[in-house]
Amino acid sequence: MTYNFDQLIDRRNTRSYKWDQVGPLFGDASILPLWVADMDFYSPPAVQKVLQQRTDIGIYGYSIKNKQYFEAITNWFERRHHWTVQPSWIVDVPSVVTTLSLSVDLYTKPGDAVVLQSPVYYPFYDVIEGNDRKVARNPLRIENGRYEMDFENLEQLFKDGAKLMLLCNPHNPGGRVWERSELEKLAKLAIQYNVIVVSDEIHCDLTFEGHPHTPFASLSEEAANITITALAATKTFNIPGLHTSFAVISNSELREVFDKRVKVLSIHMANHFAQDAVQAAYNEGEQWLDELIVYVKANLDYALEYLAEHAPIIKLLESQGTYLLWLDCRAISEDPAVLKELMYKKAKVAFNEGSTYGVEGAGWLRVNLACPRSILEQALKQFVDAINN
Repeated sequence: MTYNFDQLIDRRNTRSYKWDQVGPLFGDASILPLWVADMDFYSPPAVQKVLQQRTDIGIYGYSIKNKQYFEAITNWFERRHHWTVQPSWIVDVPSVVTTLSLSVDLYTKPGDAVVLQSPVYYPFYDVIEGNDRKVARNPLRIENGRYEMDFENLEQLFKDGAKLMLLCNPHNPGGRVWERSELEKLAKLAIQYNVIVVSDEIHCDLTFEGHPHTPFASLSEEAANITITALAATKTFNIPGLHTSFAVISNSELREVFDKRVKVLSIHMANHFAQDAVQAAYNEGEQWLDELIVYVKANLDYALEYLAEHAPIIKLLESQGTYLLWLDCRAISEDPAVLKELMYKKAKVAFNEGSTYGVEGAGWLRVNLACPRSILEQALKQFVDAINN
């Protein structure tokens, strides 16, 4: 490999949320953190270089977005995902969650039902409930060792009047990469019942061999017409602290409403650093990403093999993408307090406790695999020892 993902990088005392909050949140600064979804790897060299160049300017005034920035985005999605995106469809926003929240606010009314498929990334609940809407749950089913959509229940929710759905594609925390046929079935229902689909595709670049990502809006012109796609380079290239993302909206009426609110909130201006980092990542970070995916997949294989051998009480749901591993620990306990005690007090590790992803996540834990192998090995050993002793 060209890049050394085994390198240990000390992130303590850098204002790292992942590392410097373990003491205040979990009671012990020595706890190994494999929770917050950022990586313990250096970002691609091209990103580091351009950020240093922007720093060296020495004046951090208002900035603009240029055509090269939009070309970097459109070329990336054409090249990696065979999806043609027009620059005019792109609206910059600070985060993917911003897109989710704005969409709920703009395209539904207070009291309306908004569909999500649980368990799912916890801000999905926040943006629905915080906007005074009702969560309409379509719980995912585990079949053949992977999550499946419940299309019968989903159609009933649409029939009952839900007009917007938050889709996690690929799925967080389950690591499921939805197949084209599944998304086509969902699109058919959404089109039939005139439901807007807000597709969170922030993990789209992080899928393993044999599990290609399908952008929901790429299915057909009809599907694109009802879709707001939430995207970012931040997960892919480990730059989430730059707070940059973009929505892709081909429907001009939906986009006009969205863009107007973004400007009213004055969150549309270019960040001095972010656009250059995104452009460098998409234009020069491809080899880094390819090697990263190989490394993360090897971490996944190691974790699955180690847990199967040393902690068979844990049931394994194998990820098809993302750098997240979703562990079924219900045989240990479905009580969040018990699992927290096991992690923080006994094992001295921090994974994400599953009930924050919805009631269906109780008894599950989410593990961040985007770390050097030695850290993963140590964390799993400590966790297994705590289970077995």
